[in-house]
Amino acid sequence: MKSNNKDSIKIVENDNQGRIVTFDSATFVPTFYGDASAANDIVVAASYSGVLCARMIARSKPRGVIGLDCGIGKDGAGIAGLAFYEALGIPAVAVDVMTAEMGNGTDLYQEGIVSRANELALEIDVKLGMSAKEAATKLKAFAGRAQDDRFSNKENRKIVYTNESGRSIVCTDSIAFAREEDRGRNVLCTAGHTGRSVVDYIINSGVWGFICSDGGIGKNSSGISALPFANAAGIAGASVSAQTARMGDGHSTYYDGVISAANDLAIAKGVFVGQSAVDAARLLVDR
Repeated sequence: MKSNNKDSIKIVENDNQGRIVTFDSATFVPTFYGDASAANDIVVAASYSGVLCARMIARSKPRGVIGLDCGIGKDGAGIAGLAFYEALGIPAVAVDVMTAEMGNGTDLYQEGIVSRANELALEIDVKLGMSAKEAATKLKAFAGRAQDDRFSNKENRKIVYTNESGRSIVCTDSIAFAREEDRGRNVLCTAGHTGRSVVDYIINSGVWGFICSDGGIGKNSSGISALPFANAAGIAGASVSAQTARMGDGHSTYYDGVISAANDLAIAKGVFVGQSAVDAARLLVDR
């Protein structure tokens, strides 16, 4: 097993029942495990508990999963992955985003309080209001085995607007899905949070601009903490309220989202809090 994000991944417990492994992002999980099985591991990932993150994590077939609820959000998108995990035979819980930071797996494990759980987790005595640490211990006792997900590699990407200079607005479900063709050219409307774990994705992608979710803002405003880092890298960016757009659905970010935060570069282009993401994206790509 290997990872290019080793400082963001920690094995916090390892005994004869298995391991508890914390990740700052669900996107790090497939790389860490590669072709290996996570059948003996509890994955604690500081991303929202939506279907997109569930697809990423479920590829490795962990014994159990803990994520964030990201304020539940529009259409329950912040916890929609709990049912997805259940269908694959994986007990999973979501932690209240006001008790743990987005993009910080260690804080999630040490400080998080469970707000939601799927039926498999409830059956092994995980309870709402329980600490994430205690829930992880309960999950380690689960004796089931995860099933395959044939949709795990599905990626939604659509160009919704191209201006005269050739720059485009692209809807895609995660900033981690940026392509080389986006560098210095496109504005990405994505649907993960804008926390610290996406800073490298934003900067390394070199996109012209971006709009992500605020993940419900969360503890210490962790859901928008990447905005100043992007600003320092010369990239204009903004976040939409998770209550207005479904997390994990870039199209919803673009068509439904309402801006809740923006960095200075985006504000200088005319982006403001309360603006529709459609209008904000046009400003980011055209100016």
